[in-house]
Amino acid sequence: MTTTTADTAADRTARPGTGGPPLWLPALASLVLTVAGAALYAGPRPGAAPGTALALHQAGGLGAAVSTLLLFSSAAPLAVLAAAFHQRLQVLGVRVAGPTIGLAGGLLAAAAMAASGLVGATALAVAPAGDAGVAAALAQLSFLAGGPGFAVPFALLLAGVAVPCLVLGLLPRWVAVAGLVLAGLGVVAVLVLVLPALAPVLPVVRFGGLLWLIGVGVVLPRRRAAARRTG
Repeated sequence: MTTTTADTAADRTARPGTGGPPLWLPALASLVLTVAGAALYAGPRPGAAPGTALALHQAGGLGAAVSTLLLFSSAAPLAVLAAAFHQRLQVLGVRVAGPTIGLAGGLLAAAAMAASGLVGATALAVAPAGDAGVAAALAQLSFLAGGPGFAVPFALLLAGVAVPCLVLGLLPRWVAVAGLVLAGLGVVAVLVLVLPALAPVLPVVRFGGLLWLIGVGVVLPRRRAAARRTG
């Protein structure tokens, strides 16, 4: 029997999708770029004196420039990650708002990270002019974009993955709950705007969240049938 093009297309549509590329790969790429950028140049601390911020920017050199490049670049795999998780959850039959909320949060978090890198690069570029006030303002803006500006929408991505996985049993319960805890910390991070002492929460959300997404990317089923067998 000859298989027609229409039959082949219909069969392909009927088969369940695999959910796209490996989810852990863009998560790992974003984590590696973020860690490498932080290792090369820490930058001024939040609330640093203008003179201190200016001196650090002026002495940053190539390491600081590469750091801002890596920070900006980490936004791209994060955006890919958000889209990939959205697709995978759709393949797994999640038809609630969670995946879309997660996608929106992931894209906003990626935009915040990109903005942080661009502002940091701008701070380095204008540092030779010797304006300490501008240096301090740009350093603070870069921190806020990459700190609470990143953590809060990133929490939406974490929750958008964790909640439907918890409700539908797509992940072990403790894994999903861990994601919700990290998402809660991400929401709390907004208080850094008025309580700078809470700043240590930020790396917990960023690095802990990326590590959680890597783990979820490894164990999340690719098809709903597999989810039923492991649930």
